[in-house]
Amino acid sequence: ERGRQATSPPDILITTPETLQAILTGKVLRKHLSKVKWIIVDEIHELTDDKRGSQLSIALERLRKILEKEPQIIGLSATIGSPEEVAKFLVGNGRSFEIIKVSVQRNMRLHVEMPEIREDDIYLSEKIATFPEVAARLRRIKELIDENRSTLVFTNTRSEAEVLASRFRVWDINIPISIHHGSLSKTSRIETEGGLKKGELKGVVCTSSLELGIDIGTIDLVIQYNSPRQVTRLVQRIGRAGHWIGGIAKGVIIAMDSDDVLESIAIARRALKEELEDVRIIEKPLDVLTHQIAGLIIEYKRMKVNEILELVRKAYPFRNLTKEELISVLEYMSNRRPRLVLYIPEEDIVIKARPYNVVFKYYFENLSTIPDVKSFKIINTIDNSFVGNLDEEFVALNCEVGKTFIVKGEAWKILSIDKDKVFVEPTEDIEAVIPAWEGELIPVPFEVAQEVGKLRKKIAEFLLEKSKEEIISWLQANYPIDENSAKKMIKIIQKQLKYGVVPDNETILVEDFENVVIIHGCFGSLVNETLGRFIVALLTTRIGSVGLRIDPYRIIIKSQVKAVELIKEILFKTNPTHLKEYLELSLVRSNLFEWKFVHVAKRFGVLAKDAEYGKISLR
Repeated sequence: ERGRQATSPPDILITTPETLQAILTGKVLRKHLSKVKWIIVDEIHELTDDKRGSQLSIALERLRKILEKEPQIIGLSATIGSPEEVAKFLVGNGRSFEIIKVSVQRNMRLHVEMPEIREDDIYLSEKIATFPEVAARLRRIKELIDENRSTLVFTNTRSEAEVLASRFRVWDINIPISIHHGSLSKTSRIETEGGLKKGELKGVVCTSSLELGIDIGTIDLVIQYNSPRQVTRLVQRIGRAGHWIGGIAKGVIIAMDSDDVLESIAIARRALKEELEDVRIIEKPLDVLTHQIAGLIIEYKRMKVNEILELVRKAYPFRNLTKEELISVLEYMSNRRPRLVLYIPEEDIVIKARPYNVVFKYYFENLSTIPDVKSFKIINTIDNSFVGNLDEEFVALNCEVGKTFIVKGEAWKILSIDKDKVFVEPTEDIEAVIPAWEGELIPVPFEVAQEVGKLRKKIAEFLLEKSKEEIISWLQANYPIDENSAKKMIKIIQKQLKYGVVPDNETILVEDFENVVIIHGCFGSLVNETLGRFIVALLTTRIGSVGLRIDPYRIIIKSQVKAVELIKEILFKTNPTHLKEYLELSLVRSNLFEWKFVHVAKRFGVLAKDAEYGKISLR
């Protein structure tokens, strides 16, 4: 708005990828942008591996097209595993770049702990209605918070954050600890951030909502509750501490069980050695391309096909786009009803289609590539304040008048439910339900799971030839681990060795009990889910309904009948070259595919922006 009224260009424009799309189509603002000399993309790792980044890459080429001279582009991040690839993404296809790398290793201290249960933990567990193991972890977190000025306690999901914060409140409501995550109201989040800056809060239980951009000089320590699951996540989170000249980013990972300890120390070692995950850039997403073509035609009214192709190919994710692929998108945009653009093959040009408002509506309604998930506002009827949000699925499954749930670390009783609001009042029910927020769990990479497997193998080999003290000494020399955690890891692998097989990076163990089969494989979240879906797809055709659960180290299959022999046959007799074909057939029938399909269809303009998932015939 200020740009519309300004007579001269602003010195600095701070924007998001989505807002940049809108600015590029406005005449007045575009005139100001022609003077731009520098472009800075902060936290670039957040953009490279999703469609927001693909969208930004073309937007930057559109921006370049109106600039008077080539700008200098700078990308900033503390967590990039493949800087060469990210640099290419940033500057565009075929342009030169320079990488300036600053080591973070000497400024970071990491430690992994698994607290032992003490007698007072058993008393605490009864008081706060939880298990002694959880009470021990809470007690240790409080000890660490008390030892420092300000501490951030990161969890991997909003549900975990709510559990932790609520147990602290039940323990002692006067503990100066608050909660911060994306489903809380903006007012609540700002209040928490303010309390941290003023020193009123000793600790904040948070999710990735405080992972980026927070710069508070009093934060001495970051606690990661349970494994951070990825190296980049850990480095980003630990980097919130020690923000002063000469400061050290100190972090403690509080592990939950033996799997968690192994995974945490593998990730901590990789973080200290700066072995970050590689970035995987999405290749030429055509829904993003459709949206960007609409923007170009709004800007220029008419363009030659080769002009569009030349501009789009300069964006790194679209460097391999063929003319045939571009034409297929243009034909779709031209032939659908109502038309977004008009493609004239005889003249090899694209022009605005009538009525003009159709392409405007489509373009501005689809500025964001982030999927829309319907949410319900939580309204506190005592003061009519906005507390936070609940996902549609949680409301459908758990919310009835009179029931209770926990948000903001506090229990709330449901008084009524409107079409998009849940009206509540505070309650003292400590056994209320914790909300589930969709799509939160961070996948554990293949490389981390493999290192966990190698560690299992190493400890198993050592147990045959070394004393426990020697093994503990080796672990502490190579990994940032406390003695108690090392002892527990050794103990669990010793138990497994009694039965002959320890699943490791090269050994898969299959166990069956009645109608449940567990396949132990150290392959990470994505490989195990893919393999699990493949096995279930083939089993279902033979024996009917089959249940599936996975984690980074296991595939758990539950069926109506014993299925271990069938699974053995699938694993040993399926031709590996057929794997992709089987997967595609099964995925098309999955909820995951339906969810993705609906979102992409909205991005293409096939479905209305407000079309509700579950009420659409995908056929």
